[in-house]
Amino acid sequence: MSAGRRLASRATAWQAAATALAALACLPFGAPSALAAAVGGGAIVAGGAASARYAFGGGVQSGNAAIGRLLAAVVLKWLVVLGILVLGLAALKLPALPLVLGVVAALAALALSALRR
Repeated sequence: MSAGRRLASRATAWQAAATALAALACLPFGAPSALAAAVGGGAIVAGGAASARYAFGGGVQSGNAAIGRLLAAVVLKWLVVLGILVLGLAALKLPALPLVLGVVAALAALALSALRR
């Protein structure tokens, strides 16, 4: 359990760093573009953090309960991600391309963090 929590924390840190880099890369195109990249990456970071908290928050359980928590955590993650992305696009009217860039940067960082030991 503690190894899973450490791995989730490391992945979240990598994603946050990649999101910050994506926002900085979009800054020359204006503040709305930088904010959009930050919101896009932040959606992935927030979804991953919520998922990890839920998946690892139940303590030691039976196999069926653990699998159920993992599946529910994945659903929770994507509900949080979609909710934040819809909020960014519809309510805040942020540009879509930098928003997607932030999402891609955070997901790429997740993949890279999984490769590191």
